[in-house]
Amino acid sequence: MEQQSPGKLKKFRGQSEHGLDSKGRLNIPARFRDVLAHTYEDERVVITPPWEKCLRIYPLEEWSKLEAELEEAAKTSQKARVGWRYLVGGAMETKIDRNGRVLLPAGQRAKAHLTKDITLLGFVNYFEVWDKELCLEDQGSTPDVCGDLAELGFI
Repeated sequence: MEQQSPGKLKKFRGQSEHGLDSKGRLNIPARFRDVLAHTYEDERVVITPPWEKCLRIYPLEEWSKLEAELEEAAKTSQKARVGWRYLVGGAMETKIDRNGRVLLPAGQRAKAHLTKDITLLGFVNYFEVWDKELCLEDQGSTPDVCGDLAELGFI
């Protein structure tokens, strides 16, 4: 088991299943809230517009880095300007409430086809919010991931 020293950053990892409540609030798993509390100084998060088939939730600090990189790239690239406009223009900054929930905006929920059953996937410095069925479909259609990673020299 990985030991966490006080100066060592915690990361978003793993998968968990949750449900949205009737108002569109998502309960953030305790281990993800722990990462936010112990790794980042600011408790705010940014919810992106749909990214592929899901939403992404970034700690504000991580989002700010991505936003700055996109802004710089947008100065010289039309594709980066379009991406910057979509992501930054559609992003929503919010806080996780005292009950560990975050409200997913109705428009973003609709575009990502999020209804009731949700799967969260941790990706080190952010996590994704998927409709459970779409996530299962996406993971089921994944080609030989281990073979692909081996071919790329990762495993």
